Amino acid sequence: MMIFQLFDGVKLTEEIPLTDGGIAPIGTVGAIVEVLNNGEVYIVELFGGWVKYDDAENFVPATQDEEGAFMESIGVETVYPNQLILTVPARETMGIRAHLAAVLDELPDELLAEVRDFAEFLQQKQQKSVNQLI
Repeated sequence: MMIFQLFDGVKLTEEIPLTDGGIAPIGTVGAIVEVLNNGEVYIVELFGGWVKYDDAENFVPATQDEEGAFMESIGVETVYPNQLILTVPARETMGIRAHLAAVLDELPDELLAEVRDFAEFLQQKQQKSVNQLI
């Protein structure tokens, strides 16, 4: 059973080494970008501080409220469930359609067929309601 889902916001509960060198400290925030082996391990994009580009196209420190500011990616790393806590579920940060698309990407074909059938049922139900109003 998966603990985390694709695009969930997470935070490290322990330090982990970064592939490019250095250490991501406890509390480093990230986002699940890949779920492997049904949630036994995750690929997580980890973020550092807020930065923006200066006139010479270099990163400079920034605050979250500054125009053009974004969180610098410090690595994309393999992380185990025991090394993470959930901070923001994907459903709270993504639009409904994007979240549904991410969930659908993880389902096998036989379950996708069930989702399709249910969606078609809802579509027909909506159309009947519209027709009754006309």
